[in-house]
Amino acid sequence: MIRTLVLWGPAWPLVAAGVGDVPSVTVSANRVTAASRPALDAGIRRGMRRRQAQSRCADLVVVQGDSGLEARAFEPVVRAIESLCTGVEVLRPGALALGTRGPSRYFGGDEALAAELGDAAQKAAPHPDSWRVGVADGVFAADLAARLAMSPALRASAMSMALRASAHRGVSGVPIPADPLVIPPRGTAEFLREQSVDHLPFPKLVGLLHRLGVHTLGRLAEMPEADLSARFGPEGVAAHRMARGDDDRPLATRRPPPDLEFSAELDPPAERVAAAAFVAKSLADDLAEELSRRGLTCHAVRVEIETEHGESISRLWRHDGPFTATAMSDRLRWQLDGWLNADAGTRPTAGISLLRLAPTAVSGGGGQRGLWGGDDAAAERAARALARVQALLGPEEVQTAVLSGGRGPGERVRLVPWGDPPEESKTAALPWPGRVPAPAPALVHPKPKSLEVVDGDGVPVRVSGRGLPNSVPAQVSIEGGPWTAVEAWAGPWTADERWWDPDPRSRHRRARVQVSLSDGTAHLCILEKGTWSLEATYG
Repeated sequence: MIRTLVLWGPAWPLVAAGVGDVPSVTVSANRVTAASRPALDAGIRRGMRRRQAQSRCADLVVVQGDSGLEARAFEPVVRAIESLCTGVEVLRPGALALGTRGPSRYFGGDEALAAELGDAAQKAAPHPDSWRVGVADGVFAADLAARLAMSPALRASAMSMALRASAHRGVSGVPIPADPLVIPPRGTAEFLREQSVDHLPFPKLVGLLHRLGVHTLGRLAEMPEADLSARFGPEGVAAHRMARGDDDRPLATRRPPPDLEFSAELDPPAERVAAAAFVAKSLADDLAEELSRRGLTCHAVRVEIETEHGESISRLWRHDGPFTATAMSDRLRWQLDGWLNADAGTRPTAGISLLRLAPTAVSGGGGQRGLWGGDDAAAERAARALARVQALLGPEEVQTAVLSGGRGPGERVRLVPWGDPPEESKTAALPWPGRVPAPAPALVHPKPKSLEVVDGDGVPVRVSGRGLPNSVPAQVSIEGGPWTAVEAWAGPWTADERWWDPDPRSRHRRARVQVSLSDGTAHLCILEKGTWSLEATYG
């Protein structure tokens, strides 16, 4: 077991963004990802919906997360810790880890080391809520200890919240956290026993565990690992290992072969993040492809640069799970941003002439064949190819369709840059009065075609304000072509959209009708402002 120290800055995205000591949160996909101390006091928690958080605090400041800014602001802290200790690993912007075996002996114990590093971090980047330090056997336990460690002024409120949560779940004996929180050697399992499963990095699994009545890590550790593996797969095994107090590093980690290092010379040297990040993304793709070919997964990667003036800088990044090409590319970009956009006294004095990417911890069992012989790695290879095209042409040039909310078929499809999370796709399942029922048409025309719809007497068909047609559709003519008989029809489905908007261009009153024609085709017709048009065609 590796004795580990974790340094963590609470609500680091907000500190990096320069938000003061006010109720504030960062959001991603309309969910809270970080909350300041005043926001926590108002009852706001991570994972809460943005609207729910705003309902609890009227003057809440909402900030969009910026990973590049967070990594750049965290760089001075990493440099300060590296000046005192070696083997620093960046877990994420705002958190780092290191082994304590050597540094603890030098500084006179884990407590002295934790205090020294906490003071160094506070001097490098003053944190309004202080830097938290946790020491335990393993990264997961040390990270949790850092999250529970806090200043004396905050212990009382945290203790009352912990006691209320414990009473609700039937848990007793919750210890009062210290600042810093140092778990004695071989005491990690006991420390984790009464902690909530909410601390596990698997949100879906945590929800299932709560529904099964498993609320603490101790209860989870008592369950047979084989049962968790059969029911929850790799996540269940990893969660069980964390709950037992085992180090969450890969069990089969071994030293990677030297030929897995990828490097690239930059000529001319890159002085801008965009130019260096383009090369870094290509290296990440090549490394991920080679790891996949060998059946390996990477859990820690070292980023190294050399400049024209002979400067050499390196940084080690670690990931909770296996590194994908996208995850490596993100961390490379963050690190390059932190180096090239640092203060004048700390950034490189010349452009980057060499960029090197080297995995430092790999494990077996990378790619796995599908049940019916398919290769699960094919999707990742396609993802890397699309990401490479985006790097060449720009993010907006590679788009994918996501299902969104709306009434007409054209409104329900939205194009987003490939790789972006489909934040609004959740609206597709909401009720939409006036929506055309399934099945969806096979073709939505980019530009609706002109259309005429008449009854048996040649009178144009209209729909009243109550949604009633004045007659039965009998014939249609598409773009002035020949008249075709209507064999069957359905509708109309009416929609009065944005009737409250003062801008008349935003208000729409529409009626949609499905028609099946004698030539074997079927279409979706739309009537707006007295004019028919052909919106979509069925297969």
